Amino acid sequence: MKQTIDSNQFSAYYQAQVVVEQCWFLVAVMRSFEHLAFDRTHDKTLSIFEFFVPKDFEKPFLEIMAYFKKTGVITSLESLPNRLLDPKEFV
Repeated sequence: MKQTIDSNQFSAYYQAQVVVEQCWFLVAVMRSFEHLAFDRTHDKTLSIFEFFVPKDFEKPFLEIMAYFKKTGVITSLESLPNRLLDPKEFV
């Protein structure tokens, strides 16, 4: 019997391009908000971070990201399908 995955049980997934000089600042701010999002570097050479965001915290996460974009900490933010749902994806 094939098991189906309920994507609603997984976090929202975002990728952001971070200004290299601001990476440590972004990480420090994100870590100060307990359980808001799990962040990690997805592509070090391009300074792209990925964020796994619990559905209940998506609104405050997006508010913080809007501030980061306004102040130039990030240059882009994109909502993508959660990589954990793709069996071919290496996480």
